[in-house]
Amino acid sequence: MGTGNQEAAKPAATEVLLVTSGDLRLSANQECWPAQRDMEEKLTAAFARKGYSLVRAHPYNEKEKHGFISSQRMGMDVFMNIHPQARLVFATAAWQYSHHVLPGLRSHQGPILTVANWSGQWPGLVGLLNLNGSLVKAGKPFSSIWSKDFTDAYFLNALDEWLRDGRITHDLSHVHALDRGKLPAASAQLGAQLASALRRRKAIMGIFDEGCMGMYNAIIDDELLNPAGVFKERLSQSALVARMRTVSGAEARGVYEWLVTKGVKFDFGKDPATELTLDQVLDQCKMYIAAVRIACDFGCDLIGIQYQQGLKDMAPASDLAEGMLNNADRPPVFAEGSSKELYPGGPLPHFNEVDECAGVDALVTNRCWKALGLDPSTTLHDVRWGEHYKGHGGNGSGEIDDFVWLLQISGAAPPNHFIGGYAGAACERQPAMYFPLGGGSLKGVGKPGEIVWSRVFVEGGALHCDIGRGTVVELPAAETERRWRGTTIQWPIVHAILHGVSQNQFMARHRANHINVAYAPSAEIADKALVTKAAMLAELGVQVHLCGVTQ
Repeated sequence: MGTGNQEAAKPAATEVLLVTSGDLRLSANQECWPAQRDMEEKLTAAFARKGYSLVRAHPYNEKEKHGFISSQRMGMDVFMNIHPQARLVFATAAWQYSHHVLPGLRSHQGPILTVANWSGQWPGLVGLLNLNGSLVKAGKPFSSIWSKDFTDAYFLNALDEWLRDGRITHDLSHVHALDRGKLPAASAQLGAQLASALRRRKAIMGIFDEGCMGMYNAIIDDELLNPAGVFKERLSQSALVARMRTVSGAEARGVYEWLVTKGVKFDFGKDPATELTLDQVLDQCKMYIAAVRIACDFGCDLIGIQYQQGLKDMAPASDLAEGMLNNADRPPVFAEGSSKELYPGGPLPHFNEVDECAGVDALVTNRCWKALGLDPSTTLHDVRWGEHYKGHGGNGSGEIDDFVWLLQISGAAPPNHFIGGYAGAACERQPAMYFPLGGGSLKGVGKPGEIVWSRVFVEGGALHCDIGRGTVVELPAAETERRWRGTTIQWPIVHAILHGVSQNQFMARHRANHINVAYAPSAEIADKALVTKAAMLAELGVQVHLCGVTQ
């Protein structure tokens, strides 16, 4: 073993070292460990069949009952005992905090392979994509692969390539640089006008504590953000809690009753430790009102609440408030002691988990969709999982024979994106593993229709955006239920087909765990919205990449 003053021994030629990162929350690490252990066993067997030993670089913790790296300090200490030129695999079957391993990976000199199991359970795919996006932002070369059981030809061929060459080559032929000269003149002009207006009247992103859950890829440096006309107002989640205390019980109940009148179904129980209670929901309604009032005080055009560390120990989940904020039709909020409504007539865009890249995307979408007379409700989702589906669609919607992604977020989706709107929404207690003080999600099934999907990201010291088209389909109720039970049943779900982008192409290219989604009423209008948004982003200095879309 190495020390701070002595370099670690180099592994044997047939040895590959494995590291994995987990959560800061012990409950999550313990709950997710069996899935991680099972995945590591399959992955170890796959390496053994190639003649290699996959060796854990850090042991299972008998006291804590898991084998994850559970803090940045622990990760640094683990990497101190890894030879800098060792072949290294990062493997995950669960959500993980990338900053636990990013310091070690950034300084590592040997080949790096990131791996996840193809499962929606905890989910490893979300953790993988976050780390990949963070490594891209850091400018750190790596390879990545994914598999259901680590026996399929795609995985095995990729593993052979990595063991031989130290890299994996994926098909990225679906990605095309935007040619602004080929944009329709009207869309190009509108996009340029909207960009000019944003630069003239600059926008403020309210940041309730920066850097959620180690998502390094979700932070945009001011030097990249400001030239696009967007600036940060750095706020504190403690201020949000303090402002919640100034909201009256009557005001909170007014928001709750507004939701009830709209048809939202609340799944109440009696035990606050595991069930949803009215008090939890009323606190969430206070958070909604407090967030709007703070946003107004600072002149924010959009806001992002970190929620996780810190606020999770002080208040119920923020997701119910976030879903309302992102919706065009939402409960009115008035200034304290006044009849003046704040941000009337539309969303106050919210970027979940204070993902600033998603925030920039939501701001641009909001401006473009409003200019086109479209519903500006928008959200981000986790790229949770996906599977090929062949069969009847839901409610007689015709045959489907395509790869259908399962997009899911912790309840921050707007009801205008649901089948039935608010009346199709349910509010269920957030899982205690992640949300100790409870609170309700805003749960629904994504309505069928045409979407524009996108992701803003940082690469090579510049802002980029991948953008493409998709269709949300309705699956039979039994298939939706099956998919829900294989992921997180309390959260909203979207069944999406991404046009012209295969499963493996998407995974190989996507620079984040999150994907932004906005609807349009027809394919033709969605296409027009996409090019308008692409034009605005390009005018703002963002490098735009069309994915599965040709000009």
